[in-house]
Amino acid sequence: MADTIAAISTAMGEAGIGIVRISGKKSISIANRLFKGNKIENLIDGENRRLIYGHIINPKDKEIVDEVLIAYMKEPYTYTREDMVEIYCHGGIISVRKILELVLENGSRLAEPGEFTKRAFLNGRLDLAQSEAVIDMIRAKTDKSFQVSLEQLEGSISKKVKKIRDILLEMIAHIEVSIDFPEEDVEEITYEELEEKAKQVEEEINKLLETADRGKILRDGLNTVILGKPNVGKSSLLNAMLRENRAIVTNIPGTTRDIIEEYVNIDGIPLKIVDTAGIRTTDDLVEKIGVDRAREMVYKADLIIAVFDASDSITEEDYQIIDIIKERKSIVLLNKTDLPSEYDESYLKKLLPDKEIIITSIVSGLGIDKLEYAIKDMFYKGDLEVESDVIITNLRHKNQLLRAKGNIEEGVNGIVSSMPLDCIEVDIKNCWENLGEISGDTVGEDILDKIFSEFCIGK
Repeated sequence: MADTIAAISTAMGEAGIGIVRISGKKSISIANRLFKGNKIENLIDGENRRLIYGHIINPKDKEIVDEVLIAYMKEPYTYTREDMVEIYCHGGIISVRKILELVLENGSRLAEPGEFTKRAFLNGRLDLAQSEAVIDMIRAKTDKSFQVSLEQLEGSISKKVKKIRDILLEMIAHIEVSIDFPEEDVEEITYEELEEKAKQVEEEINKLLETADRGKILRDGLNTVILGKPNVGKSSLLNAMLRENRAIVTNIPGTTRDIIEEYVNIDGIPLKIVDTAGIRTTDDLVEKIGVDRAREMVYKADLIIAVFDASDSITEEDYQIIDIIKERKSIVLLNKTDLPSEYDESYLKKLLPDKEIIITSIVSGLGIDKLEYAIKDMFYKGDLEVESDVIITNLRHKNQLLRAKGNIEEGVNGIVSSMPLDCIEVDIKNCWENLGEISGDTVGEDILDKIFSEFCIGK
């Protein structure tokens, strides 16, 4: 990490300000070469961690590039624990690009995705779980998902994992003493004590894993597919939940031919709503592709909202949809109940006895509130309190916990079977190492590269 990196840290496009960030040993000298202060000659003459007013000057022709505020920050009290400089210029594409080009020409290189945060991790400012929380905060879609990410940035997961690893480390130490110094006058750990501690670890891991499904929803959104035959009100439902006219609504069957995806926030629960083409047999090639995609999306869905038309008799397409949703998490809407009915709720209930059926008239707004309540009740039972516990939102963390769970279960089986201590120690160490990959204590370089490659450049 001897080289100095730079990147634009604000989104491209029109904005009030743009920020160019520099980190590394040459940060201050590079900035000093480009910056001319209104009251100071050298950047270092200004106060550390304070904004200084001036201009960025092209050193080749001495032309002013932009009027800026600049701040330099001395290590180790920076985001990366390296010397850093941030240049605050006018927003827009041209200014920030010109300043970045000058910074790169004068001794730095373009940062890779997530490289600033990666340096924060490698320099010990953040552990790996905290680093991953940074990108989760940026991508948060609701207040609750942001709050969970903020708590993870503060170390909520890392602290929990450390407590579990401390128990495992104590077990490993006692086992090694018993193996290496059998004749010394030291108190050996008993199989009963090992079993008690191992089961405590197993219980703590299971508690974390129990939060993973709702954590995934908080992070990525509940993948919700709206399903139904053409012209039953699927697009109207999407618009009603979004509170805007996102999808085209007509009385012509087959209007929606492709997948439409939007996010909606229901009391802190992010839903990724997918409006699909109506399920029917069609000779229209484009519509047929849309129908095939709709069927594919169904099998990836966390939740299906199946819409049926009470004003039309049940068709072969409806029966196909009923077969699809029988064994899947779904909520059933009987729509267009403001029109003369061809069948009622009781008939649909006979076909779907285990499903909740909500009476709706989407055009008038009837039943939308009941649908939203049903979604909350189905997945969270109304008691999601993100501040009350650690929640696992990261799939990588879940996978490491599952591996650690397998290790500790093997360890418990070995203890109960009174296997040799060195065999038991292997499972305990594997559990300790797999948990260490969550915080980054035992992680490999290839995993680090993959994690930070998902970050945006400049963070």
